[in-house]
Amino acid sequence: MPAAIDDGIAYLRDEAMPAIQQMDGCIGMSMLVERDTGRCIATSAWRDEEAMRASAERIRPMRERLVQTFGGEPEVQEWEIAVLHREHPLGDGGSARVTWSRLDPAQMDRLADGFRMVLLPRFEDMPGFCSASLMMDRESGRAVGTVSFESRDAMERAREQMRSIRGEFARSMEAEILEVAEMDVAMAHLRVPETV
Repeated sequence: MPAAIDDGIAYLRDEAMPAIQQMDGCIGMSMLVERDTGRCIATSAWRDEEAMRASAERIRPMRERLVQTFGGEPEVQEWEIAVLHREHPLGDGGSARVTWSRLDPAQMDRLADGFRMVLLPRFEDMPGFCSASLMMDRESGRAVGTVSFESRDAMERAREQMRSIRGEFARSMEAEILEVAEMDVAMAHLRVPETV
């Protein structure tokens, strides 16, 4: 499985990413991997929904090849980037904690405001913090927050503090935490503008 992950990263970095970045409206790509399970999250970011839709047919064969390299079943999700903040550039060896949640769809703006005003200042105080983002699906009330650190060690040192902050924030938002994953950042080439 580790060899398949490395092959998938190489394919995305060397072949798919250069082709996708030439497509109108592409503003970057990233990839997170969980080496012990083989799970991979490859993300492409687009200027707007129209550019994303226009790219779909051209990206499909690349996604299929990536899935063949990794094995397993693909899952395609579309998200709005509600909040993005970079404190420091993320270099090699970075790690990210990803939290999926669900709440009342009517509360999505409140969630974005809370992430921006309550969580970001707390993240910025953590040693090794690099960036944070919040992506949302307003219709379903699903959200995914990602906090990246300069190293796995920095992410692990912040684990208990993050757990406490996450629980407190979820209660205040009446949100259900669906899953939390700790992943390695295999690639981070996003030119998405800051939203803070």
